[in-house]
Amino acid sequence: MDDGTDILFDLLHFEIVNWTDRAHSEEKDKDKKDEDLSNLEYIGFSTGYRLIERLTKEMPRFKDELDTMKFICTDFWSAVYKKQIDNLKTNHNGVYVLQDNNFRFLSKMSNGKQYLEAAPKYVAFTCGIIRGSLSNLNIHCVVKAEVQSLPSCKFHIQIQRT
Repeated sequence: MDDGTDILFDLLHFEIVNWTDRAHSEEKDKDKKDEDLSNLEYIGFSTGYRLIERLTKEMPRFKDELDTMKFICTDFWSAVYKKQIDNLKTNHNGVYVLQDNNFRFLSKMSNGKQYLEAAPKYVAFTCGIIRGSLSNLNIHCVVKAEVQSLPSCKFHIQIQRT
């Protein structure tokens, strides 16, 4: 049974996006809009970094990168979004694609070009959550989201090898 935290999480996310969007709503400067997305992603990074510590503190270390990604798609995604990722694909060379066919932050948006153009604001936080959680697990990566039709979203993860 829902204890209200789902609604609180949705409202908090909406307000964070709204706050950063309002900060430059009068300006049409693309650099400012990119900065807003970067700020949303950073808030997500900090959240994911801390959240993964709580979820994995009693767990043994993951045996490899793929095992870690499977955990992100199942347990981690369920803890944050109350469902598992619908599809995980990899090329086994450090590229992973996580697909959520009914992404929580896009599921209440109407379908249409104007809403599709607004989608990056609603997925930047989650890109940060993924990147932060993986960073805490010593997997450094770049995470980008792709939204071609609402409410589906793909998260592309490129592992940074050193």
